[in-house]
Amino acid sequence: MARIVLSTIGSLGDLHPMIALAFELKNRGHEAVINTWEGYREKIDGLGFEFKPLRPNVDIDDTELHRKAMDAAKGSEFIIKELIVANIREMYEDLLAAIDGADAFLSGEIVYAADAASRKSGVPWISTSLAPISMFSASDPSIYMQSRLMEMAWSLPTFFHQGMQVVMRAVMNSWLSEYREFRRELGLNEDHNPILTDKFSPLLHLAMFSKALARPQSDWPAQTVQTGVCFYDESGTTELDPALQRFLEDGEPPLVFTLGSAAVMDAGDFFDESVRAAKELGRRAVVIYGRDQKLPSGLTDDIFAAEYAPFSLIFPRAACVVHQAGVGTTGQVLRAGVPHVIVPFSHDQPDNAARCKRAGVAEVIYRTEYNSLTAVDAISKVLGDDSYCSKASELKSIVGGEDGSRTACDAIEGVLR
Repeated sequence: MARIVLSTIGSLGDLHPMIALAFELKNRGHEAVINTWEGYREKIDGLGFEFKPLRPNVDIDDTELHRKAMDAAKGSEFIIKELIVANIREMYEDLLAAIDGADAFLSGEIVYAADAASRKSGVPWISTSLAPISMFSASDPSIYMQSRLMEMAWSLPTFFHQGMQVVMRAVMNSWLSEYREFRRELGLNEDHNPILTDKFSPLLHLAMFSKALARPQSDWPAQTVQTGVCFYDESGTTELDPALQRFLEDGEPPLVFTLGSAAVMDAGDFFDESVRAAKELGRRAVVIYGRDQKLPSGLTDDIFAAEYAPFSLIFPRAACVVHQAGVGTTGQVLRAGVPHVIVPFSHDQPDNAARCKRAGVAEVIYRTEYNSLTAVDAISKVLGDDSYCSKASELKSIVGGEDGSRTACDAIEGVLR
């Protein structure tokens, strides 16, 4: 039996894949430890896993924090510079404490202390990515922010995108001065970029997203294993509200509107406009508006509002899902095999949305342009053209043929051997 630490910070979209791996590792006889924000302690304790805290400490219900983090222009800089790098020493201390006595540890995308902790402790490190954008491939370029110019540039030759990455590295380098000082204090190479070029473990990197979104590329690190999505969404511990169950059974498949677990904290008028759109279309709808968030206005008997529902239980029963393209939400919609309308906010979401649109399963609306009229147009388009359902069924088969948690744990055990 091995003791394996799973270290991550972020939204439930970041935490849930690690929980999925923890269950698979436990089933194989290993000891899984989850190292994450203090605010998730109760959830992890309730699942029966050992919890280890990881700073920076944040209030996971802080709406102002989520607003800054989801800002399309400055969100990534805020997270990297103000949240992670500014607290890198505290993160390092907590990570070292968590992996003491471990046989290996996995790190999420922004656990930037991972390389240093592995080098100083000698504990083998495995890195992970949850979305194609995180691979920074020039041969399969990503959309790094939602703009029509970026979307037009997507089809340009590889050398253009290689040049773009040089520019990105120069910009992001200014965010890492405190990180370089931290590395210098430890006697480690300070010319180390945990965002782009040096983010991958030399032992194993797990690309934990489906081939339905992106396939392996020649410029991915050689030690990369693409696993597929590691699914977890509380469906094993949470039943559908009986009233929601009856609603789903009592009529045609509804539209489903959701903003996942992070963007929902900065929803604006998304849900109110969505309710209006459903009414204008004359369609039944389910609005998943977030725990402890404001109830949408204008609800009727044909529009059911729920704070939360496991996506794996509700998406397969939808006619169309309108969502933000968080990688966890996107994976669940692809697995359900239904068309999407996507309203991306920031980070990986514009790229996930663009990939779904290119695959023929979705239409995309800019966040600033989302209202009942644009929603009606996009929903009418995907429901009025059978090709969206046909393509969604094809991608469902791809996702269904993958077992992300099993494949990932096979690779982890390979490192342990």
